[in-house]
Amino acid sequence: MPDIRIDLYSDTLSLPTPEMRRFACFAPVGDEQKGEDPSVNELQEMVAEMLGKEDAVFLPSGTMCNQIGLAVHCRPGDVILLDRTAHPLIAESGGTAILAAATAYPIDGPNGMFTPEQVRALMFPPSRYRPTMRVVSIEQTVNAPGGRIWPLEQLRDVCGVAHEWGLGTHMDGARLFNASVASGIDVADYAATLDSVWIDLSKGLGAPVGAVLAGSREFIEEAWQWKQRIGGAMRQAGIIAAAGIHALRHHVTRLAEDHENARRLALQVAEIPGLEIDLASVETNIVRFEISGLDISHTEFARRLEEEEGVRVSTPGTFLRAVTYLDISESDVDEAAAAIRRLARRTRSG
Repeated sequence: MPDIRIDLYSDTLSLPTPEMRRFACFAPVGDEQKGEDPSVNELQEMVAEMLGKEDAVFLPSGTMCNQIGLAVHCRPGDVILLDRTAHPLIAESGGTAILAAATAYPIDGPNGMFTPEQVRALMFPPSRYRPTMRVVSIEQTVNAPGGRIWPLEQLRDVCGVAHEWGLGTHMDGARLFNASVASGIDVADYAATLDSVWIDLSKGLGAPVGAVLAGSREFIEEAWQWKQRIGGAMRQAGIIAAAGIHALRHHVTRLAEDHENARRLALQVAEIPGLEIDLASVETNIVRFEISGLDISHTEFARRLEEEEGVRVSTPGTFLRAVTYLDISESDVDEAAAAIRRLARRTRSG
């Protein structure tokens, strides 16, 4: 196995800090399934208040937040509208078809962000022959297109069309705080027109596990039933919930450092002959670049970068992706850029 010195594969690799570990170790705990874990309760109340929602529920993963959230919105046979690159469609093993018994209908939105006009074009009066359009789901930030940020007005307009036609609205907020820090717009403003929204604790915020789904009290009560149904209820979960509390208290504003490091990496990659990058696309902590000017496949380049230089990136499409997070320093970014430059030079000369 290669010795990976700098791992830019994903911000899911972020590690809990020593301070977070100590805080979690001594957190008060109880039976969260019975609503008796004080740390879980505090986290849920904190997130609900941050997002401007009535209630929230702590869940083991963001995928579970998506699956439960969409299952609460839908009835069997319903349709979920979402972008073709959305996580529930491409990375959750078809869970919506199994748990919600719903069909995911992809929209081809520019940079993963579809328009109100695209949503309106899919609306039609109720018919016995057609499935019911039930919910519009958006992703903030948009992952696959490179951590792009939904503009607030576009988000509001999309939700407005959905609500006009009686559809619910759901936000996959895995990197919502990245969008907020980068744009200066409060998370509650982004969440205001969404019926359900969740945040991830285990990406840029650095907690080891967990996510929190928020919505109305009625919505969260039904979400709790789904949590119980699919085995998401836990016992003394305060130990991991406390890590989330610490993250929300101490790790939100520092996401700006990750965005600065991503921009720093992008600027250096842009100077390397044979590589192509759209600098305008680097809005948060994700950097996408192509190697169309080199006589090598993107997967082979990534393999050699890992094996020869100890730098790991991902290849989720016909491009390479590097993600910055709290364990990646400015010097790590410079070293990674130098490694990419060396490999590109060897590839050209070879």
